Amino acid sequence: MKKLTGVPVSKGIGIGKAFLFLDTDFPKIPQFRIEKRQTAEEWARFLAAVHEAEEHIKSLQRAQKSLTGEDDAILNAHLLMLEDTDFHERIQKRLETNLQNIECTVRDVAQEFSQKLIASPVQYLRERAVDIADITKRLLHILLNVKKPSLADLTEDVIIVTRELLPSEAATMNRRHVKALVMGGGSRTSHTAILAKAFEIPAVFGLSGITSEVASGDTLIVDGTTGEVVIKPTAKRIEKCRMIIARAREEHGEHEALRDLPAETADGCRVILNANIEFPEEAEQVLRYGAEGIGLYRSEFLFLNAGFNAGYAEEEEQFRAYSRVLKTMGNKPVTIRTVDMGGDKIPPVFRTGEEKNPLLGVRAIRFSLAHPELFKVQLRAVLRASVFGTVKILFPMISGLTELEMALSALEEAKRECREKGQAFSGHIEAGAMIEVPSAAVIADILAEKSSFFSLGTNDLIQYALAVDRNNEQVGYLSQPFHPAVLRLIKRTIDAAHSAGIKVAMCGELAGNPSAAAVLVGLGLDEFSMSASQIPLVKQNIRRLDSETCRALAKRILTCKTVQEAEAVMKEEEGARGI
Repeated sequence: MKKLTGVPVSKGIGIGKAFLFLDTDFPKIPQFRIEKRQTAEEWARFLAAVHEAEEHIKSLQRAQKSLTGEDDAILNAHLLMLEDTDFHERIQKRLETNLQNIECTVRDVAQEFSQKLIASPVQYLRERAVDIADITKRLLHILLNVKKPSLADLTEDVIIVTRELLPSEAATMNRRHVKALVMGGGSRTSHTAILAKAFEIPAVFGLSGITSEVASGDTLIVDGTTGEVVIKPTAKRIEKCRMIIARAREEHGEHEALRDLPAETADGCRVILNANIEFPEEAEQVLRYGAEGIGLYRSEFLFLNAGFNAGYAEEEEQFRAYSRVLKTMGNKPVTIRTVDMGGDKIPPVFRTGEEKNPLLGVRAIRFSLAHPELFKVQLRAVLRASVFGTVKILFPMISGLTELEMALSALEEAKRECREKGQAFSGHIEAGAMIEVPSAAVIADILAEKSSFFSLGTNDLIQYALAVDRNNEQVGYLSQPFHPAVLRLIKRTIDAAHSAGIKVAMCGELAGNPSAAAVLVGLGLDEFSMSASQIPLVKQNIRRLDSETCRALAKRILTCKTVQEAEAVMKEEEGARGI
């Protein structure tokens, strides 16, 4: 028995036989010069290959009844990349300038795009290089007439072990027979990771050299929660994992029973449980977990995934993405946060120089106000999509009234432009401020006069209030949500909002902590927004609570002088409830 530990990507445990899938390398590319007169013929071959690739993707979408919104969206993204005019123009220019065969030209141009993305300091952009490799490989297979093996043909239960699984391969695999996925590369935010989570297939990535450690047919245990992969486990280990799987199924059944029940305390105090998403394809999964809406749609990932022209998402592209989410959610509200660009999330096209303190620099609403035309493109796209559902607009990192007023002014200007173009939009769109800067919490009463709602971003609020970089291993332990200062800022925000007659949501990690539910209910929080998978756990805890007890707990915790004292009070309360 051998144990390896990688990056946990998709929760759950899978037990089965390994299936080594090694067809991820590019086919061997011939390279030779052509005559000028042959460029037209080579260009025609390229266009024919693009057409064939598009038709193949569309046929997959039509034929595979099991395709959901998640994998269908990946294939749609690949269709858009195949149609990218910049990609086509660069291929044609390189073909006419270098006079090399089309296969070589396609490979070289695609590699240039990939290298630019790989060199980006933004992880999400680096991961998009995989999508470029995916469609390039598809084109080259067609141009070279190479038959590509498919995971759609699986006929028995397996655990896929591979160096890299391309998004299109993950989207079209026969997932009824895939018990887990182990990959040498990849990360939590790659498209393949998104699909694994959407399909609820346990997955562990980042195990370099895994294909040398495992042989096809080896028994594996894959724990997508801890990141552990066990090769040739003992019978005792297998039996223990089967018991864990059986218990997880029981809990899943319990959570299914909770899905349509309200999130309310035993004495009838009602709160709202929403979900956070980053990609449009996650909306369907949100509904499966019983979310009452989307409390935070992180729109910046749409910008960072803007095809070959990374960094700028055109209005139509944004409109399609927002519309899709709203249509999926029906009458359930969707809160779209305007782009939180900056800090560690800024494409090269917008980088004007190195910032010494990027998290304190031009980011979030500051970035949007510094790029007014880009900001209005996003606002118009949201407005136009609003006719398909209930949309709320959230402005991030508001630190004072002037910023909020400028953002609201931009929204009114975007509305005027839509009217001039005859573009319809909903007349009932709420616009709110994200409270994640201490100054905003301190003047919450002032901001409430111009806001339709508040959303507490506790991740940044904790970071800025305590002057702690949560990604710094040396001081990360100081990032404490139950610090007296943080709790008082939260309470101040909630009280100011309620005095002004508006509601308060929370979309930071604290909202998804089941142990924190009692305190947050007691503080008067109206809406919780979290990772969709956390909703059943938080709901289960809330339904066991009593609102009077929660208010008493919150009042007591607000008198605590240290984090340790607050945590002790919480443990005492949980013990009293038998948790």
